[in-house]
Amino acid sequence: MNVTASAGMAKCELLPWYALQCWVRKEGMIASRLEGQGFECFLPKYKSIREWSDRRKVVEQPLFPGYLFCRFEYSQRRPVVVTPGVLQVVGCSRTPVPVEDREIEALQLAVSSQVHSQPWPYLEMGERVRIHTGKLAGLEGILVNFKGNHRVVLSVSLLQRSVALEVDLAWVASLDKSREARSRHLLATSPAGAAS
Repeated sequence: MNVTASAGMAKCELLPWYALQCWVRKEGMIASRLEGQGFECFLPKYKSIREWSDRRKVVEQPLFPGYLFCRFEYSQRRPVVVTPGVLQVVGCSRTPVPVEDREIEALQLAVSSQVHSQPWPYLEMGERVRIHTGKLAGLEGILVNFKGNHRVVLSVSLLQRSVALEVDLAWVASLDKSREARSRHLLATSPAGAAS
């Protein structure tokens, strides 16, 4: 890799991720067009079984239908927003807002792990857990139980959309309880806590 290409990649990694609302069922084509223009895109997908009267087939579908993620400098957005199929850059009150890097990194880890995942209703409340074993180690999300299976739910706050990953309970530890235990330990070992 030459120095110029290396510098270009480093610069790209500093750019923020934005969510693009786009035509439904055309997300892959739009991502390909943007990548052809030199933009880095991320289109998280999951596998599902589609059934017809005469056959069943495993197909890949976007985890967030009608959305994809793209890295770019907002002041240089014109080539992105004029790409056929791109409807808008997602934001609040007509002001585009970058997606948090940690949310994109969590989704990238989830997709690359190949652990069964599926779209999930957006969640804000619930017990926060961290996965400490396997391909998803370090990932944080909300633990839920659905039809007897445990899942860790990852959320993209800006889109108010979530993804559920099937996990074994042995893989996770509660963040709330571990923080509580650390707080009790610090209080007990501090001079003020020891005096009381």
